[in-house]
Amino acid sequence: MNELRERIVQSTVRALERAETSLPDWVLKAIQDAADREGNALARQHLEFMLENVRIAGQSRLPLCQDTGLPIFHVRMGRDLRPDGSIYEAIAEGVRIATEKIPLRPNAVHPLTRKNSGDNTGPGMPDIIMDYVDGSGLSITAFPKGAGSENMSLVGMLNPADDPFDFIVRTVAERAANACPPLFLGIGLGGSFDLAARLAKRALLNMPGTSQEEMQLLKRINELGIGPMGLGGDTTALGVKIETALCHTASLPIAINFQCWANRSATETVL
Repeated sequence: MNELRERIVQSTVRALERAETSLPDWVLKAIQDAADREGNALARQHLEFMLENVRIAGQSRLPLCQDTGLPIFHVRMGRDLRPDGSIYEAIAEGVRIATEKIPLRPNAVHPLTRKNSGDNTGPGMPDIIMDYVDGSGLSITAFPKGAGSENMSLVGMLNPADDPFDFIVRTVAERAANACPPLFLGIGLGGSFDLAARLAKRALLNMPGTSQEEMQLLKRINELGIGPMGLGGDTTALGVKIETALCHTASLPIAINFQCWANRSATETVL
């Protein structure tokens, strides 16, 4: 195994281990801030339980959720880098090692037969979002995605005259309680049917959102009163991020990618 491939494999393992057993500082701060201002005693207790869960997971070096998710990665690779091998295969090998080492629950199954691959790899897995950047660097972000929140996600093909923000609020009102709130919401607005979905996933990767539209949408969602674990409270969502693309004049695609409170990610710099 060449040196670069080995570094990619080991970086993948480390990124997954960190992502599965801890949360980014900004996510922890969002939960703590929500707990500090939460007016509902039960909701505040649930938020504190979440923080305690993360603390115990970090101390024990064990996954903070039993659903260790599907292996999704964001790779940033310099245009000047010329890897002499498949980055995809190296990341897949890292996933197989991490599945045994961490350990991870084998979640990847055939969509029809439901046969489990046993190691979280196979056709389409891992899912890699690739960005090419200036230079010759390489970084890997692990972004494991659980099914509870992912199952609530959807793509809608609206009419241009429809209000996309009303659509988002209605959708969250219908689905949030089943997605382990408080939520992070990635919104893909525009593009085509499939581009909107990828924009929504990228939005989750690019959190937090601070535009006027994002903050107003977050306020409307929290006014729903769904609260942590759907049991009521001031905090239904912790963050909203919108990514946009131009769309056809006769179309308004919108994708909403739900993410539970455990918004897991970790980045390793390979080069």
